[in-house]
Amino acid sequence: MLALITATLSLGGLALVAGIILAIATRVFHVEGNPIADQVENLLPQTQCGQCGYPGCKPYATAVANDSVAINHCVPGGERTMLAIAELMGVEPKTVEEDATEPMLAFIREDECIGCTLCIKACPVDAIIGAPKHYHTVIADHCTGCNLCLEPCPVDCIDMLIKPELLEHWSWPLPNTERAQQGRERRDQHV
Repeated sequence: MLALITATLSLGGLALVAGIILAIATRVFHVEGNPIADQVENLLPQTQCGQCGYPGCKPYATAVANDSVAINHCVPGGERTMLAIAELMGVEPKTVEEDATEPMLAFIREDECIGCTLCIKACPVDAIIGAPKHYHTVIADHCTGCNLCLEPCPVDCIDMLIKPELLEHWSWPLPNTERAQQGRERRDQHV
């Protein structure tokens, strides 16, 4: 019985000493994060697509905050994200690195899918569901159109389609100022 009490006390003492050492180490070696990098990361679309040349949004945000990369490399975020980053950083806006394209959506032709799961592993936002040796499908609301699932597919059964514009996301387009001016001129002529 004495050996059990001694072992328990010695393990408890060892745990207490280790806890004290860890508490001191966290205070001594504490590193503050870059708040600008965190703010830039919050502005990014979080697609983790790598189109900016970085493996994810966090490394790109850190590089932008350290002024080691331009603010216009986030293709999925487009001009809106670039303008928000420019405002946050207090720098001049630049044109987005690649031309803006229609929002895309991955579509898996299920009758050709062999269930290899390579596309599931490549998807940075977990928008593809399926099981080994079964059909896979894409959750349209989660797909960011990053194209990262295309290359690993061994049977080339994934197509990138233009994302349909849904009624709940539709808005009136801004009027063409030139056409609106012509309409006003015609209206004034008839009055």
